Amino acid sequence: MKAGGISLHAVDVARGVTAAGMRVEIFALTPNRRLIAAGRIGADGTLDHPVVRGEGVLAGAYEAVFHLGAYLAETGWTGRRFLDRVPFEFVIDRVEEHYHLPIKFTAFGFALFRGA
Repeated sequence: MKAGGISLHAVDVARGVTAAGMRVEIFALTPNRRLIAAGRIGADGTLDHPVVRGEGVLAGAYEAVFHLGAYLAETGWTGRRFLDRVPFEFVIDRVEEHYHLPIKFTAFGFALFRGA
């Protein structure tokens, strides 16, 4: 089992590719909302940031924000616009556990859950 941390994984299932280049952010919500990680999804579909290894992760509420609308525009999507930013709030109560958040999406919907 991985030791602590938050990892994000994004897959564009409509195109069958990882969402390389998608902008993502992670905010700690307690005691005050503050940005703890930001960057772009890499070619392997994940965010490479120290938060993945547990740096700065404490018990409390968090929010991951996936910038789907901007990603779709940057990849040449010309269809109707529907999704923009997808925020996902979650709680970490066991800092020794790893919290993996994969998102699978199309331009019109998504599935986001705690993975292994």
